Amino acid sequence: MAARPRARPRPLGVPQERPAALAAAVSEFLDALGLPAEARSSGELAGTPARVAQAWLEELLDGYGADPAAILAQASRSEARALVALTGIEYHSVCPHHLLPSRGVAHVGYLPGGRLVGFGQLVQLVDALAHRLVLQEDLAQQIAAALVEHLGARGAGCVLDAEHLCLTVRGERRTQARAHAEGWAGVMARDPASRRGLLAAMERAGAGRARGKGKGKRR
Repeated sequence: MAARPRARPRPLGVPQERPAALAAAVSEFLDALGLPAEARSSGELAGTPARVAQAWLEELLDGYGADPAAILAQASRSEARALVALTGIEYHSVCPHHLLPSRGVAHVGYLPGGRLVGFGQLVQLVDALAHRLVLQEDLAQQIAAALVEHLGARGAGCVLDAEHLCLTVRGERRTQARAHAEGWAGVMARDPASRRGLLAAMERAGAGRARGKGKGKRR
């Protein structure tokens, strides 16, 4: 007998009744779709409302329960002034227009203003703001602004590169299209020259990935 997956703990801040209410709403949604009777009553859909509720509360929109200020609060004092950058952060988000997900990579950098945080905290920051109903353009700006506001960075930037299902599986249906958005705050918003470090780090990371893929090819 296959082992049953362990139930995840309910995210902090989610009332006990919310998963049940959301599952009931999903069930009504399935009813409203007007599916054929045999499809609606199939065993495959029996547990769908509960699974959808869990996915939305615990994985897609759990960012509302995270506080960017708290994530960046555990910082260490430092005299470092040079750019700190982390590239290739995989993330996912949900478009508020069609409630369809997007997924891609985030490139984040900041100019320290006397405090540093761990790279893991930068990942947590991206997830906290991405796991919400948010446009890609706004997400990039929110990430950069949080580093200036809550960490005291002199400047910060975020560049996002993502595939949006609202573009690839509906509407224009351009399966290879990717959307790019930039957000800048502090000195990096005022001085384009200060952005070069992050953009150069992105280029180096891209070149490194290309070389890595090339090594696996036969000649």
